[in-house]
Amino acid sequence: MGIKKYKPTTPARRRSSVDTFEDITVKKPYKPLVTIKKKKSGRNAQGKVTVRHKGGGMKRYIRIIDFKMNKFDITGIIKTIEYDPNRNARIALVAYMDGEKKYIIAPDKLQVGDKIISSREAAEIKVGNRLPLSKIPEGMMVYNIELVPGKGAEIVRSAGTMAQLMASEGKYAQLKLPSGEIRLVPRECMASIGQVSNPDYMHIRWGKAGRKRRMGIRPTVRGKVMNPCDHPHGGGEGRNPIGLKAPKTPWGKKALGVKTRKDKKLSNKLILQRRKKKRR
Repeated sequence: MGIKKYKPTTPARRRSSVDTFEDITVKKPYKPLVTIKKKKSGRNAQGKVTVRHKGGGMKRYIRIIDFKMNKFDITGIIKTIEYDPNRNARIALVAYMDGEKKYIIAPDKLQVGDKIISSREAAEIKVGNRLPLSKIPEGMMVYNIELVPGKGAEIVRSAGTMAQLMASEGKYAQLKLPSGEIRLVPRECMASIGQVSNPDYMHIRWGKAGRKRRMGIRPTVRGKVMNPCDHPHGGGEGRNPIGLKAPKTPWGKKALGVKTRKDKKLSNKLILQRRKKKRR
């Protein structure tokens, strides 16, 4: 993928950049693996906002992605690298030797004509192949990782992300996730080797509000400029403070510095080191 900047012919153009889509090989998706996406955000049938800050946007079709990749020991050939409007990573159409075709999350540097395979026993350690964590050498970069054996990939699926396999012994493998969190995952869980495609996505600058509206993202209004009936921060004259000891959500709960993770969550014992907090 490449990023293109236009000449600053307008204020929005000056601050924006676009994807060049150089790595895309076809424009239209494979029809048998496409379904209609129904809108579930924004307003409901009564006209009430049920999901804030979302609504509208372009019409989309969902590409059915194979997150399990459970066609074991059957070689697949990459037919196309495609754009998916529902995610920031690229997807690849895989044609398996038994005639079935499926979409997968494409790893970086995967090309049309490459062969991939999923195996529970042994497979070549190369980009795109899928193996249990117990069969992957320590230090390798992996993505599309399961948290429950056989459930399908749940984490490390976003563009440019990858996790590092730090250790593998006993029942669990130790992974360092993109957030900096270090956690234990059962060794039977499957993971794909490599890094998720489209790593330059994070460098795109949207430039204007209209591009975000097409993505289905609506404006976010500060509580401070609302009326008291609409937000705890609302009311007052001019640029007044919020008048509270701590910021609150629209529903009156504390907003900053509050732990939201449950103390008795079962997976707490699997987290060895919490994620690093971003500096504001």
